[in-house]
Amino acid sequence: MTEFPLLSLVTFLPTIGALILLFVQPKQESLLKGAAIFISLLTFAVSLPLFFGGTGAAFSFVERYVWIGEWGINYHIGVDGISMLLVMLTTFLTPIVFLGAWNSIEHRVKEFVIVTLLLETAMIGALVSLNLFLFYVFWEAMLVPMYLMIGIWGGERRLYATMKFFIYTMVGSLLMLVAILYMVSQHAAQFGFYTFEYADLFRVAFTFQEQMLLFVAFALAFAIKVPLFPFHTWLPDAHVEAPTPGSVILAGVLLKMGTYGFIRFAMPYFPLATQAAAPVMMVLAVIGIIYGALVAMVQPDMKKLIAYSSVSHLGFVMLGLFALNEQAVSGAVLQMVNHGISTGALFLAVGVIYERRHTRLISEFGGLASRLPIFATVFLIITMSSIGLPGTNGFVGEFMILLGTFRRSAGLFQATQEWTHFIIPVLATTGVIFAAVYMLWMYQRVMFGKMSNPKNKGLKDMSLREIVVMLPLLVGIFWIGVAPNGLMTRIDSSVRQFVKHATGQRSASQTYFDLSTHDKRLAETKAVTPAGE
Repeated sequence: MTEFPLLSLVTFLPTIGALILLFVQPKQESLLKGAAIFISLLTFAVSLPLFFGGTGAAFSFVERYVWIGEWGINYHIGVDGISMLLVMLTTFLTPIVFLGAWNSIEHRVKEFVIVTLLLETAMIGALVSLNLFLFYVFWEAMLVPMYLMIGIWGGERRLYATMKFFIYTMVGSLLMLVAILYMVSQHAAQFGFYTFEYADLFRVAFTFQEQMLLFVAFALAFAIKVPLFPFHTWLPDAHVEAPTPGSVILAGVLLKMGTYGFIRFAMPYFPLATQAAAPVMMVLAVIGIIYGALVAMVQPDMKKLIAYSSVSHLGFVMLGLFALNEQAVSGAVLQMVNHGISTGALFLAVGVIYERRHTRLISEFGGLASRLPIFATVFLIITMSSIGLPGTNGFVGEFMILLGTFRRSAGLFQATQEWTHFIIPVLATTGVIFAAVYMLWMYQRVMFGKMSNPKNKGLKDMSLREIVVMLPLLVGIFWIGVAPNGLMTRIDSSVRQFVKHATGQRSASQTYFDLSTHDKRLAETKAVTPAGE
């Protein structure tokens, strides 16, 4: 346990700020917005030590307090290299969201900043939880703020979108809850006491059939959140109806909860099921890559186009995870961060012109580059990042995923002809080509050609505030693209341990999981159990 509860401070600082803002008058909108930016920036500053400390295979900044000891329910949190990156992504994007929403949120500002701050706490809490009960509490807590964000500040069909989002995610969550309770009951049957501790449940021996059923229950919850084809249909509606800040959070962080769930729970807990399901999951990922790209091509709405591009891009992440080798998994983790930066920036860019024209239809624009040169330049850089141009962040992650998938595919098709080894990676590579098609086609139609619509002639270029919003994202695009080693070295150990657990090569050492709690409880149980029982 750390002497100073830094991780708790990072997790609950946004909530503390939200509670303080309850006492601010709703009419003081500028004060509320400024305070929200300050609180989120402070949270980001406080989280910076995690970037340098949470980089090993073992969990760092660990805090553990007994909550309901009889049932093994504890407040137990910590970060490794993988969760650290996602926590940093969350704290990095939140102040950008608030600054970007300065003009787009015009009513119920007080409620908006409070809801967003509470959502930040829930997202960080889910990423750092090392007790499954605590994780489930934060996992469910994420639903309510996002439901309110879309339902209150969304578009005309916001109620339909929120209900679809809520029903999909709730069904998946309930299946995961059933699986968690079964794991806890099996632990009690095998060891004599109940526990929800993340590390303790690795001790439970499951049959192959049990692993398959439990894997499916967890995987459905996480696949819906990703979303993986064919569980993706809630996402386009949610993105289109959500306000710009909601879309940035949804694409930037919330969707990563699904891929993170696979990394942290579904795959390492059930290695036999993971290896058996890997070919199916990789096929679904490739279908999602191609399907998302093809549907994105025909979208008339820029926001819906970006939403379907997320289905395609996150298909790459899932493909990398189930390739089950360090190269592909490292690329998948890096791509989770890359997608948060690039797609978040795309939604903010669309928000810039939506604030001016109140339409996102591609047909309404054309020739904007002549009137908005700064915006056209920024949008071009983000577009290049999204399609994976070398030198930008998108290239590194996708390249590692495809390279690792080539290695995995050779193992999948050993009994077949040599050319079949390349089916999955080759099909996945077409997604990169399709991404270039739909993104560059959209850019060409919006930015170039004649400005035939007179409504666009009076548009103003990006303001100083909008440039400041985009600048950190542009820095991230080039920094990761040119020098990705700064992030890769921080996740290497965690990725290596994940691959060992997901492939059944569990180490007997206790470097990755803190098993001392389980050993102590087990000793106590044996001490009070009469001989012969």
